[in-house]
Amino acid sequence: MPQMIFVNLPVNDLATTKAFWAALGYSFNEQFSDETTACLVISDTIYAMLITEPRFKDFTKQEIADASKTTEVILCLSADSREGVDSLADLALASGGSPAMDAQDYGFMYGRSFMDPDDHHWEVMWMDVEAAAKAAG
Repeated sequence: MPQMIFVNLPVNDLATTKAFWAALGYSFNEQFSDETTACLVISDTIYAMLITEPRFKDFTKQEIADASKTTEVILCLSADSREGVDSLADLALASGGSPAMDAQDYGFMYGRSFMDPDDHHWEVMWMDVEAAAKAAG
């Protein structure tokens, strides 16, 4: 069985957060969702557990970072093409996200980024693996 990852992220308003990700075309695993948590399905092995802040506090003794003021993590999603990067980033911005950084274009690698409604920093990246290998070699 391939290794899986469950990224746990605190959210302010679960309904708003779910609507944002649904607008981007993602689904939720209802088996692992309830009134305090939504299991965002990114792929067969990658999930984001979107957890209301009061529930999130049950899993840590530390303060929850205020993502509008600090960055603890930058999450990166792959895309199949440059157009895929633009499509997802544009959709995120049109669906309630906000710009994070300027686009990055290295020819063989292209990316854009956005902040979700909870101010988590997401990147969308495409890379031509063959061209990247040639550039490195």
